[in-house]
Amino acid sequence: MFARSVVAAFVAVPFIAQVAFAGSCTRTYTVQEGDWCDTISAAQKVSTYQLAVVNSGSINSGCDNLQPGQVLCLGTEGEDCSTTHVVQPDDTCDGITANYNINATLLYANNPQIASDCGNLYIGEVLCVANSVAVPSPISGSPLPAATIPATATPVKATSTTVTPFSTSATISSATPTETADDDDDDDLPYCDEL
Repeated sequence: MFARSVVAAFVAVPFIAQVAFAGSCTRTYTVQEGDWCDTISAAQKVSTYQLAVVNSGSINSGCDNLQPGQVLCLGTEGEDCSTTHVVQPDDTCDGITANYNINATLLYANNPQIASDCGNLYIGEVLCVANSVAVPSPISGSPLPAATIPATATPVKATSTTVTPFSTSATISSATPTETADDDDDDDLPYCDEL
């Protein structure tokens, strides 16, 4: 009798966990045979990071424990990014931000798993490219979800961007600015943009 109760309790735990997140979960997906995190993320328009965060108790860091029939939460109330980009070969963070007209701060805020040099993007990774912060924060004290690149992932080709500093050998005009009564245009000041 005791063994049956333990088995029944063990079988019920995943269902209780699903009910627990159902209250704040705005979208769900039922895992199919052959699914993995990036294919689910791409098809359901949810970032790889968000999928990992909202399912931190049921998806491991390698995303290799999905079971057909398992119900996953895709987003939660007020923290559900559905504006996504699937990383392609030769993508860069600069190119992605330009393409979606967002700044780097938003890209990194919505995808905190991206390294500061953007060197850990991989082909097939799904990024949130919303124009506001839309993803949940990781659970305090836990490792950053989706920060581990899957073993089967193909890294995006590393393309280096060279930052050229201002030249120090530039010739500066020897003309001395003259003061006038109307000096509002600041044409005599180099690199001064009027706002």
